[in-house]
Amino acid sequence: MSCKAILRDLSHENQADTSEAHQRDLPVADRRPADVEMARVLKTSPLRMASDPSSGAIAYWKHDPLHDIVEPMADHVIMTYPAGLQRLERRTGKSAAITTARPGVVTVIPAGSTSRWDIHQPMHVVQLYLPHRTLERVAGEADTATPSDLLERTGHPDLITSRLLLSAADALEGSEALDALFRQQLTDLLATRLLAAHTGSPTTFQPTMGGLSPIALRRAIERLRSDSDADVSLAALASDAGLSRFHFCRAFKESTGLSPHAWLRQHRLEQAMNMLRDTDTSVVSVAAELGYASQTAFAAAFRKLTGETPSDWRRRFR
Repeated sequence: MSCKAILRDLSHENQADTSEAHQRDLPVADRRPADVEMARVLKTSPLRMASDPSSGAIAYWKHDPLHDIVEPMADHVIMTYPAGLQRLERRTGKSAAITTARPGVVTVIPAGSTSRWDIHQPMHVVQLYLPHRTLERVAGEADTATPSDLLERTGHPDLITSRLLLSAADALEGSEALDALFRQQLTDLLATRLLAAHTGSPTTFQPTMGGLSPIALRRAIERLRSDSDADVSLAALASDAGLSRFHFCRAFKESTGLSPHAWLRQHRLEQAMNMLRDTDTSVVSVAAELGYASQTAFAAAFRKLTGETPSDWRRRFR
């Protein structure tokens, strides 16, 4: 079944509520934050949500059928669907899109837009709330033109963006430093993808040219290796290197073969293995020392990378 949206002219059907047209003209300062508006429309709370002031927020929802108008929001909302097939109906002004929500497609609600939604069955959805300033920052760091408006999309095929969003919802590990770095990195990557595929004037990004200088690489690794409360955010890492977040991530991967998040995750795994093999420190103490919120979170992250629980791994190597 094709997931291409079906567009209909509604000029001879009921027009959008007059309040809907009024809402389009709301000043930016009067628009609701995306998470607040989504909670109002979906009439529930997200199952999981994580936010970063410098980037945006990721939320995973399970909601009941809805028949409501989504009012203008302060943030862009990009969403994808983890599983199943679900009919979507979206009406904006005199046009409507009727399509199917399914894995591999995305829906985009640009900041400030408003539309009527009809979804007839319960569904799961992952949403990114992206401030326009994040798009502008990424575009500026990449030395591209100021981003044009995001296009309105409903059930639009885009496997890359869909997979990135699902990764953002699934890969939280229970370590504050790792999770924050991952969200910052992934949100910037999603902004890059949106600029390339979902604006009126798609952006072309130049291939990576060269890695970090030896001094900059050493500083970055020292910060990532620090056992203190050192700031390991992308902003701090990029500032040490004298680069933008966009260029730092590309150069770091060129130098190491790993993203900053993947490098830090590998480093924490090696620390965990050394402690489990060479000391009698309890698993719960290892988890706490490495910054995990709980032993359960640490065990899940360890097993994801090694295929074994920390206790099983320790027994095998001692």
